[in-house]
Amino acid sequence: MALELIHISLSEQTLRGFSAGRESCLFPVSTALNGAGEMDGSGCTPRGQHRVRARIGDGEPLGAVFVGRRPTGEVWSPELAACHPQRDWILTRILWLCGEQPGFNRGGDCDSQRRFIYLHGTPDDQPMGVALSHGCIRLRNTDMLELFAQTPVGCRVLISEQSGDSL
Repeated sequence: MALELIHISLSEQTLRGFSAGRESCLFPVSTALNGAGEMDGSGCTPRGQHRVRARIGDGEPLGAVFVGRRPTGEVWSPELAACHPQRDWILTRILWLCGEQPGFNRGGDCDSQRRFIYLHGTPDDQPMGVALSHGCIRLRNTDMLELFAQTPVGCRVLISEQSGDSL
């Protein structure tokens, strides 16, 4: 069943997916090390109402490496990581977000889409439940595959400080 809403809790570092008004999935995530914020260049995770603008990577292998939203043909491994220690690894699949609130997370210097804010896979050695990203929402690769399969373009995404239980 397709998700209708994804809620990302910054305080809990969790993602909850909802279908037909019921929670249908729960994953640990990693949001921005710099905390919450909407400004371009902040390295923060933007809050508020968003939508999935694009689904990228369907059919790519688990651990596929993306640069500029395009698969490089590489598959992440510790050896590859050692060769490229400065890369911010975007793996497996991408759900690209678009802000829905003009002046807050859409338009100007606070536009989530132009900031390239994604939900994406990350190396398996990266911790979940700890804020460490550069602004995106990171998931384990297997969780990203499961989420991607359930998430249509246009799915609503709420990013907030609230816990998922208070929705």
